[in-house]
Amino acid sequence: MSAETSAAPGRFTRWRLQFRAWRGTRPFWAGLFMMIGGVPIMYFPYAHLTIGQLTVRMSTTAGAGSLIIGVLLVVLGISLWFQKHIRTFAGVAAILLALVSLPVSNFGGFIVGFLFGMIGGAMAVAWVPGVPPAPEATETAAGEGGAPEGAFPAGTAPAGEPVENPYSTGPALTKEPLLSEEADGTGEPNDLSGTSPANGANGRHSVG
Repeated sequence: MSAETSAAPGRFTRWRLQFRAWRGTRPFWAGLFMMIGGVPIMYFPYAHLTIGQLTVRMSTTAGAGSLIIGVLLVVLGISLWFQKHIRTFAGVAAILLALVSLPVSNFGGFIVGFLFGMIGGAMAVAWVPGVPPAPEATETAAGEGGAPEGAFPAGTAPAGEPVENPYSTGPALTKEPLLSEEADGTGEPNDLSGTSPANGANGRHSVG
């Protein structure tokens, strides 16, 4: 396999994704239905059906009107692809042209052009541009370590941090006791890991 054959699928995929993105930002299907509806309306009045030696002419006295209606539907469909802000005007105009084609152009191109024109016009009127989803805002404290804000109740501070004494008349601060100091109840650290200068015992109480 050559390098050109391997690059072809990738190029086709890229074009397909680009076309899908372009198609999703405009009333694509509404314009396509309008153009499909305009083709039979302007074609049948000028077509000839030959059955053996018999030639049937389907043209009417309003052949020029049928041509104008069909061309206008095609132009409106193309305009929707490149000027999506005229979708309401183009949709209403397509519906009116499809209704006029019933008495003018062989029952709207034998009902086929009439139906496609009506559906395309209704889709153009109903189409609205999509709104992109709003990005989710995540509020994080940048550059701050430890527990997040609000982890401690109001009016309290982590153990070991200086806090204001509510019973003091001055700006004196007291130190919040640690968990080991609260468990002892005497205000001194409860050290059981080694020899303590307070009790002289090696983490155990002597018996007798």
